[in-house]
Amino acid sequence: MRYSSLNREQANRLDTLLRNESDVAYKRRVRTMLSYLELEPGQTLLDCGCGMGFYLLVLSELFPVRLYGLDYEEKALRYAQAHLAGRGIALLRGDIHHLSFAAESFDRVLMSEVLEHLKDDGAALREVWRVMKPGGILAVTVPHRHYPYWYDPINRLAEGLWGQPIRRGPFAGIWANHERLYEPQEVREVVERAGFVVERLEELTHYCFPGTQTLVYTIGKGLIEHNLLPEFISKSTHRFRGAENSRGWFQTRPYLNPINWVLALLNWVDSFNQEQRLASKHTFVNIAIKARKV
Repeated sequence: MRYSSLNREQANRLDTLLRNESDVAYKRRVRTMLSYLELEPGQTLLDCGCGMGFYLLVLSELFPVRLYGLDYEEKALRYAQAHLAGRGIALLRGDIHHLSFAAESFDRVLMSEVLEHLKDDGAALREVWRVMKPGGILAVTVPHRHYPYWYDPINRLAEGLWGQPIRRGPFAGIWANHERLYEPQEVREVVERAGFVVERLEELTHYCFPGTQTLVYTIGKGLIEHNLLPEFISKSTHRFRGAENSRGWFQTRPYLNPINWVLALLNWVDSFNQEQRLASKHTFVNIAIKARKV
């Protein structure tokens, strides 16, 4: 995993914060986005489409920067407000197509898994370009149109049998509430048409545990969000509680925690997602782009 913009202390802290993450594709997105942002002290960052706020949690732990989060979904913002209270992060509800910020307000903008939800991704990116300072960096991830069969076998099967994915409901998976998935060239072009210069494009995560999308998001997410798991399991599975994983029953013997055995298995699968192993692969979970306003 790359840590090019982190010192050793930050890298270790990031490992702790990601300790409970069972979606290896999500973990790789977080690390990739942090490396793209090249944050410096005192800069201003907008997490545009911040959702429940995990990126903002990580950023507030690692970097002395001014953070803003914006999302349209009230439920997601309420969750973010509850979990980010006291961190000095400004959270706002708004439409990405019509941002309420002045021109050239931000040094950095993060848009992770956002563009695929928007009716007009190009208009949203032009608005982001407006509020960014010259020289500012935009870090983007989107879901890949050619995703691995094992990541979301239900939708791969639906597309094969009926010619269209499941877009709504508990089994929507990688297509959940999405307008589109992207080919690499498609996302490059929409970013460039908005005025940005693309400096890096990567395809991320080929190897994953079978049924990751269903297990993590259809089953696991609901149990966690509705507090239906025992406390010791929640400490080992909740995305926002990675730092608590080694506390409680297993503080002195974390190797006895069966949840950590599962996480170790998932991390072992993810260890195959190294560049030298991916050269001949054609299916990936995500596309990542680093772009700059010049």
